[in-house]
Amino acid sequence: MDALSDVLSMLRVSSALSSRFEGKGRWAFRFPAYQHIKFGGVLSGRFHLWLEGARQVLALEEGDFYMLTTGQPFCSASDPDLPPLDGPLTYRTVRATDGVVRYTGDAISEVPAVSLASGRFLFEDDVGELLLRHLPPLIHLKASDTNTSSLTHLLALLKVETESASPGTDVARSSLAALVLVHVLRAYLNTTQAPTGWLGALSDPRVGRALALMHGQPGERWTLDSLAHAIGMSRTAFAAHFRKLVGGSPMDYLNQWRMAVARTALRHSDDSLAAIAERVGYLSDTAFSIAFKRANGRSPGRFRSEQRVHTVT
Repeated sequence: MDALSDVLSMLRVSSALSSRFEGKGRWAFRFPAYQHIKFGGVLSGRFHLWLEGARQVLALEEGDFYMLTTGQPFCSASDPDLPPLDGPLTYRTVRATDGVVRYTGDAISEVPAVSLASGRFLFEDDVGELLLRHLPPLIHLKASDTNTSSLTHLLALLKVETESASPGTDVARSSLAALVLVHVLRAYLNTTQAPTGWLGALSDPRVGRALALMHGQPGERWTLDSLAHAIGMSRTAFAAHFRKLVGGSPMDYLNQWRMAVARTALRHSDDSLAAIAERVGYLSDTAFSIAFKRANGRSPGRFRSEQRVHTVT
């Protein structure tokens, strides 16, 4: 499994694909701060999207996708010169019984109608923070980009699933949302010349290989020397190249990943501390407990208990 798949497989995604939005005439909405990732695709027509306070206003055409990653308030509009209305409040007011949000502004004949499918991902903090750390606040993928053909097919499926509620709709929408996340990230990596952080490092032949080893074998007794040897680099050159691309040292990154794996296991399994310790590269549960408490501020047992209480409540 590659490093991106490793991270995505550990993301506990609560993907709530919203009902479709259909707008006519002149309209503008403001949406408040949110958690984690929002995304959308233009089913038909065109509209404008921008982050609150940003100078750049993007024009999105039919077939385009966008992803918002930093939780900043944002605005969408058919006419960006209009003062924006409260988006959530207006949506609640005009949402139809079939779940579709239909809004009609003024000057209908002057502005093409637009139809959007959008949604949001909520992640557990552990791995989601790793994923989001180096993403730009707004990703725009154009239908004309050569690496977005798979998104075209997903958009066609989103159009079908957001037209009306049918048996299995919730499962279909959730699955499609997860596919959108994977393909948007892939397309972003393929269309961006120098993405930063570990996502960008995945495409580097040497550092990408090191990341795959760390993600795929967190229980291995990795050292800086053994990682450098495995990818055919000197210790010094590997450390410098990794830091340049990822923004930290290889061993710091490995420790962060091990702790993310451990927290996921503590949350979602009944595995013993000894078994988890071995899985993430510690010789004993005592050594693991010391390292875990140092990284997380509490012992593995206490962390597990708190998570179980939180889940129940």
